[in-house]
Amino acid sequence: MAANSPSVRVCVVGAGPCGLTTVKNLLAEGIDFVCYEEASAVGGNWVYDDSADRRSVYKATRLISSKRLSEFEDFPMPEDYPDFPSHRQMLDYFNAYAARFKLLPKIVLNTRVENAKRVADGKWSVETTGPAGKRIETFDHLIICSGHHREPLLPDYPGSFTGRTLHSREYKRPEPFADERVLVVGGGNSACDIAVDVSRVATSVGLSMREGQYILPKIIWGRPIDQLYARARNHWFRHVPRFVFEAAVRAIVKLEVGPWKKYGLQAPEGNPTSMHPTLNTAILAALRDGAVRARPGIARFDGKAVHFSDGSSDTFDTIIWATGYRIGYPFLDAAVVPPDFARAPPFYLTMMHPQIANIFFIGLFQPIGCIWRLADHQARIAALQIKGALKRPADVAAGGAREVSERRSRFGTAPRHLIEVDYHDFRRALLRELGDHAANARQAS
Repeated sequence: MAANSPSVRVCVVGAGPCGLTTVKNLLAEGIDFVCYEEASAVGGNWVYDDSADRRSVYKATRLISSKRLSEFEDFPMPEDYPDFPSHRQMLDYFNAYAARFKLLPKIVLNTRVENAKRVADGKWSVETTGPAGKRIETFDHLIICSGHHREPLLPDYPGSFTGRTLHSREYKRPEPFADERVLVVGGGNSACDIAVDVSRVATSVGLSMREGQYILPKIIWGRPIDQLYARARNHWFRHVPRFVFEAAVRAIVKLEVGPWKKYGLQAPEGNPTSMHPTLNTAILAALRDGAVRARPGIARFDGKAVHFSDGSSDTFDTIIWATGYRIGYPFLDAAVVPPDFARAPPFYLTMMHPQIANIFFIGLFQPIGCIWRLADHQARIAALQIKGALKRPADVAAGGAREVSERRSRFGTAPRHLIEVDYHDFRRALLRELGDHAANARQAS
């Protein structure tokens, strides 16, 4: 049922950055909807909360991608923002975005979606819990914008560790770890950020990685690295074979970073464009000056002793697992999607269900770059399909399966790459899907 019928109603789950841009696009198309947000404010994880049980950024969080490739294409960040804004600046930006497009009247705060299931006529029965108690409503379309960083993914090793353990989602600030021996497990952005943050107060900090990771500085040649990468992809190397581009990237990385052994790190395999590199200047300095010590993968535990795969061991007071998240939506009926994705979801453009046309997933991807900037284009596709101004492709199932196969071939099958996309390739795919409706999209620099 298209939204030009006055009876069509849409439910949006989540008012983080992806939810906000979805609300904006639905409003622009005159579609009737309601957006539910379980927190007391918009902004999702960017609303800092010191409580361990509340998902939020940590106190020292700064943007990983640069502001010019993170701002919404129709709403630039303030000129006085630094290249990599703080979480406070980002929250101010999202609030300004909500005010500019008049989004708040359509967002219901402090209301959690407990369950969403399809009923006999194909519509969605959505159960919520809010200040007024439990409520069940029926909607024609469902748009999921609640993020994929929800349930911690924790590895299992032989033995038992008797010190303190926590997942990175519980980490907020370094003070609780003063004068402790801390081991951070993981090689992604969160792991490196936390290791550097904790090293300011801890007695010692180890950073354990099972395999080599590409860790790159945020700025090279005086410019944010993602902007240089965008320039290379879209201009300098646009018409050369991929293997030539990848060889050039490897050469630049070698020139800028130097030998991995100088940092105590294992040499990564493969190409930096196929591994979701970690962008963190501070961890490279911390590894070189000894504030953080690189350790290999864990072999087993014995009390507070951690034995590593190279035969070495050390004792720690605390382990912080920065090992990622399980992808899942526990409030969705298992007949729609499994509660925990063990494999990459076969959604076309990572947003369209292969069988169910009236559900969309916005932001269910992980680029080397910013999620919500691309989610804006996804949300526009969803809004136009609901309105009836853009047709749903006839080959959604085949297209989704093809995307999964291509991702596996390029990025591998590790859990952290289940929803990996190349920012620039994915943006072009979204704009192709929009067709003439993408005429006003601003090209990335």
